[in-house]
Amino acid sequence: MDVIFYVVPGLIMALAVFMAYRVVRRWLQIRGAWNSGLTAEGRCLRTFTTVGGGHGETSVRTTLHHVYEFIAHDGRVIRFEEDGGPATTVEGDYVTVHYTDGRQVVATAQAPSRVKQAVGAIGILAFLGVVVVFCAGFVVTYSQAFGEYGDVVFSVDSRTSVVP
Repeated sequence: MDVIFYVVPGLIMALAVFMAYRVVRRWLQIRGAWNSGLTAEGRCLRTFTTVGGGHGETSVRTTLHHVYEFIAHDGRVIRFEEDGGPATTVEGDYVTVHYTDGRQVVATAQAPSRVKQAVGAIGILAFLGVVVVFCAGFVVTYSQAFGEYGDVVFSVDSRTSVVP
């Protein structure tokens, strides 16, 4: 039964590390698109929203999505979806798209804001770091208090007795 006190925090730590990987990966992709110097005129093809939450006492979260299309410098037509864009961009609007070159194109219609992106990513990474440290501390504390070696040992006159 003690295994649950090791497995659950381990799974939470694994999930937090995976989420941190995804945050860093997306951060580097967007930064690469901004730093590539490649831009194109893109067009907003569609906007839509997704709604999450609202069950019981939770708040409703609405996310705005845009679908953009542009022609890369090599003539390929690229279509991509991006969430969190400005609400003032509507279907038919023209936007500047920053993108990377290569087989797999990473594109964004967000204006470069490196400091804002870095602060957001570092904030998320700090939170995930706290989650990992808390889980690791829980596992260590539990193993010391209740684990195999957590029994209290008393030594009296060179005789050792273990108190369960």
